[in-house]
Amino acid sequence: MSIINAILDLGAVVMLPILIFILSMIFGEKPGRALRAGVTIGIGFIGINLVIGLLSSNLGPAAEALVKNAGLQLDVIDVGWPAASAIAFASRVGALVIPIGLAVNIIMLLTRTTKTVNVDLWNYWHFAFTGALVTAATGNLTLGMIAAAINCAIVLKLGDWTAPIVQEFYGLPGISLPHGFSAAYVPIAIPLNKLFDKIPGLNKIEINPETASKRFGVLGEPTIVGLIIGIIIGLLARYDIKDALNLGMSMAGVMFLMPRMVKILMEGLIPVSEAAKKFMQKRFAGTEFYIGLDSAVATGHPSAIATALILVPITIVLAVIVPGNRVLPFGDLATIPFMVAMVAPICRGNVFRSVIIGALVIAVGLLIATNVAPLHTQAAIDAAFQFPEGATSISSICDGANPLTWILLKIMQLFG
Repeated sequence: MSIINAILDLGAVVMLPILIFILSMIFGEKPGRALRAGVTIGIGFIGINLVIGLLSSNLGPAAEALVKNAGLQLDVIDVGWPAASAIAFASRVGALVIPIGLAVNIIMLLTRTTKTVNVDLWNYWHFAFTGALVTAATGNLTLGMIAAAINCAIVLKLGDWTAPIVQEFYGLPGISLPHGFSAAYVPIAIPLNKLFDKIPGLNKIEINPETASKRFGVLGEPTIVGLIIGIIIGLLARYDIKDALNLGMSMAGVMFLMPRMVKILMEGLIPVSEAAKKFMQKRFAGTEFYIGLDSAVATGHPSAIATALILVPITIVLAVIVPGNRVLPFGDLATIPFMVAMVAPICRGNVFRSVIIGALVIAVGLLIATNVAPLHTQAAIDAAFQFPEGATSISSICDGANPLTWILLKIMQLFG
């Protein structure tokens, strides 16, 4: 446990460069290039985290104001992913999830049932969260561990499945996104996108940053779209003009800066990807190989971030109108970009389709989060989590509303 805690305490921006350096050396890269690659990737993630922080710190208060202005009286508090991840890692499954996840990944690589080497150890918390809910529901730690392992295996396969389109859409060669939250929406987005293709009229609607830029000129450029959406959210939150304009500029900054941070990350990934390809071609002729990363590398694409910003006020409306919902959206409103990170490439950047799919999964997700709230709350109690003032029941959009987590929970309850 102390070793696992020591690894986690390093944080992603330290842990990932170390893992990339080790992988690069294994793949036969020169020490100097391996070190440079690891450090550059770490710098890229620092930049991405700074931009995500800019998004969260500015969008969070606006979302809080939207909730307050809507007068929502809902008794289950969305505590957000930071609390959910802390609960997950503090659970009994959390203490074992890294060795479980690594074992699953190694076995699947050896049996050639996955092409992904998932170096995103921090986000193993998604698997631990599933296991924590199952353990809370059944009282059986073994079932919780099995659920975490199955979750890990499914997400690896989803990462493999979507790797070609993710690489093409986001310009991330040799990368897959085995992210426990983002990947869960892939099996929903693919059939819905195909359904849109068959609906007359709907299949002709195409709204993406490229077409918007051509049609509206400077007003359609991603930074200006971010500015406009930010100002609108600010006005809906009843900000004064000054604060609304500041929010607009912050969202414009996110749209402008995030692709550049990802570009820095890619500078470090390219040498590793090339070394990995040579290594695999030499030892496993014809075998393709991906490096699994956090979907944060995809959240800054103009289509993804525009979709997410539009979905923030929509989520507040859905919380009011969805029958049976008890969840008060708050903590995870700023994590919606992660929800749509793998929906955007499936929809080929069509913001119209991505928003519709996003709204549908959020509507259902609020009911899932409501359903698992008692177990989420129990898992928090078991992990000695300190509840927000006045909160007696908690849940989250990430991962409390995760459909894959919910399905695995219900299946495992049959054996409990």
